[in-house]
Amino acid sequence: MSITIKDIAKQAGVSYSTVSKALNNSPLVKDDTKTKIIEVAERLGYQPNYAAQRLVKKSTNIIGLIWPTIDRTVPARLVGLVRAALEQKGYAMILSVDPIEEAINMFKRFQVDGVILFEGTNYQLNTTFDIPMVSYGITHPNKTYPLIDANHRLAIEKAVKHLVDLGHQDIQFMGSLAKDDPFQLEKQQGFIDAITKYKLPTERCHLIDTKGLDWFDGYKAIASCLKSNNLPTAMISASYELSGGIIRCLAEHHIQIPKQLSLISYDNIPQMAHLEVPLTAVGISMDNLAASIVETLMLSLTTESSIPLTQKLNPELVIRKSCSKISQG
Repeated sequence: MSITIKDIAKQAGVSYSTVSKALNNSPLVKDDTKTKIIEVAERLGYQPNYAAQRLVKKSTNIIGLIWPTIDRTVPARLVGLVRAALEQKGYAMILSVDPIEEAINMFKRFQVDGVILFEGTNYQLNTTFDIPMVSYGITHPNKTYPLIDANHRLAIEKAVKHLVDLGHQDIQFMGSLAKDDPFQLEKQQGFIDAITKYKLPTERCHLIDTKGLDWFDGYKAIASCLKSNNLPTAMISASYELSGGIIRCLAEHHIQIPKQLSLISYDNIPQMAHLEVPLTAVGISMDNLAASIVETLMLSLTTESSIPLTQKLNPELVIRKSCSKISQG
């Protein structure tokens, strides 16, 4: 049998309306009374009826977030930052790692106020969805809802430019070359575009397929390069996890960063500073990305004015100790 506000009112010795106001954090209820009511509610195991709340308030203050895979460090961190930003706005968050269509149908049943979609694959939303939604993904001409684009292509170009400015001509990009991941495709294209833009010798600048984005994928890929004596003077890694594997393998083979190899990693997160070698990194700050996603969704919830369908954020290059100038002699 579910606990109701009547049960809480009886236990706390107050009226039903006082319980309702206290649970909604109303300033009309004294702090000590509010604390007592909340303690009673927690002790009794009270669970709010969100469907009933929506009928009365026309909202549930719940946001649904869909990301079918969060098994890497960066996605997990971004989800945490989004949750914290929503909490500051007075919203709770439900995370779904189900396939997108299933997650959307579940969120409809929960009657969430809005949805954040992290588009990790070449997915097109095919269902009618009349709840405000914002996605984090890659710019697409057929989008009908606001999208935040971290501009992976420009990030990789900035990495190449930094290495070129240091005198490097022999640069490799190491990452997953999967064709079904738009994020990784953008990074690849950014590298190809930069090679052309800065007139680098294509016979010395290569894309290396790690066949994944995890630590061991990076370790195996760089080990293969060492075995075939195919080590460049500079490398761009496509993810934080890959970079960790690359650094460990190079250390085991006594290859010094940046003396023998300059390394830049995608994923602009604080952890880059605490790897075995503090890594120069490129990408959007996770804090800025989370804030942009949440602010755009809040605008979708509160305004009828048009919101830009695409926002391309400007990536940053954070210089640390993993790159050095190369001698031209």
